[in-house]
Amino acid sequence: MTLADILIFIAGGLVYELIVPKRLRRWALLVASIYAIYALQPALDVRFLDFGLPTATLALAVYGWILTRARGQPFTRADAAALIIVVGMTPLLTLPRYLALPITPTSRPPEVGVVLIGLALAAGFGALIALLAWRRRAAALTLGVIGVIALFIIVKTEPLAAALAGLLRANVGQSPALASPLEIGWLGFSYVAFRLIHTLRDRQSGLLPALDLRTYLTYLIFFPAYTSGPIDRAERHAADDARLPDLPRLDPDRLVRAGARIAVGLLKKFVIADTLAVFSLSADLVSQTDSAGALWLMLYTYAFRLYFDFSGYTDIAIGIGMLYGVQLPENFNNPYAQNHIAAFWQSWHMTLSAWARAYVYAPISKALVRRKAAPGVVAAAANGATMLLIGLWHGVSASFAIWGLWHGAGLTAHYLWSDRTRTWQRRLKTMPRRARLWRWFGTALTFHFVLLGWVWFAIPDIPTALRALSGLFGVR
Repeated sequence: MTLADILIFIAGGLVYELIVPKRLRRWALLVASIYAIYALQPALDVRFLDFGLPTATLALAVYGWILTRARGQPFTRADAAALIIVVGMTPLLTLPRYLALPITPTSRPPEVGVVLIGLALAAGFGALIALLAWRRRAAALTLGVIGVIALFIIVKTEPLAAALAGLLRANVGQSPALASPLEIGWLGFSYVAFRLIHTLRDRQSGLLPALDLRTYLTYLIFFPAYTSGPIDRAERHAADDARLPDLPRLDPDRLVRAGARIAVGLLKKFVIADTLAVFSLSADLVSQTDSAGALWLMLYTYAFRLYFDFSGYTDIAIGIGMLYGVQLPENFNNPYAQNHIAAFWQSWHMTLSAWARAYVYAPISKALVRRKAAPGVVAAAANGATMLLIGLWHGVSASFAIWGLWHGAGLTAHYLWSDRTRTWQRRLKTMPRRARLWRWFGTALTFHFVLLGWVWFAIPDIPTALRALSGLFGVR
């Protein structure tokens, strides 16, 4: 999301406050979110793909709703209206191909006839999904989860993404030999995938409330959180959505809080983070220095740049959400000030951590406990699998896998240490000065453990990452 995008969303929020009738606020958010996912999608080298990927997102969202409808939930007039908006807006967004318009959401879109054929095929596939969900609901939900995971793996794995790019190139008359994994730049898909899995799994467990199509779609593609989170929960979003018609117009308290949050986010992201980026650790800078001190400085800079960039965007997303009447969840809580690695992960990208605990850590640990596995084995397996998934979520590569396993090992070590020192820790609470010193030591240790892990995050090339790690300790 660029600064221009942010300013447009802010201006749109003010128009939304001043002009949109209260009864139409929820529909306005759906229309704005559909338009935004096309407008935010960067142009791609594969012809028409920057139009096709947002369209695929909408199709996945509708399929997700079909699979997660509550038993006996009727198809209402409001559901029909939401479906008409989705189906109607998609061909309308091809108008820039035929008319010179001042605002175009994508680069040159495909012909409207091609889009209509694609919509017809998507509708047929949706009908098959609905039939399967009606006859074999449990199997349909399981296949839905597997399908999302499989698509995620294809998009995030470079050889598979390159193969997909080659197929798409051949389909539109471009050379498959020029295919690159970077051409499958599906903006927002990672977060949409996590939201889809959340709703599918919660429907399997009976925890998901009944959601109409409009609410479900807006939840999945709500534009302030579409590109980088936070990962909201469907029931929490639905509660905010239900209150929108009764939200006071131009509420000064809400607007001031929104403006302050956006201002802080802009300062973090576009001033502090962008300034620190000049000196941050990177493969190019590692190859240009032999100084351990310089490498440490670049690594410290990278850590704080990453924090200010990501938390700054979160502040902006939360602030923009407030303008539209949606309170997105918090995502950061002073993570570098935490005194152990578990507390760090309860404070860094908190919505991702909560998602991973609910849908990866908890099922694995419960399954192992039922099999009477030793507590240490449960902790190692559950933490390792959870953090490996979080690592691979950023990209299916060896460096991200190592980064995830690094944190999995840290969390397991913390669990084993805490389990074996309970008596000592209780005694420590009776000695405030020693407890304070231990907390300071724990904070420094945790920060530097996280810091060294960022080397794998910053440098995708393993030999260069190893060179950076050895260089930090004066070994070449």
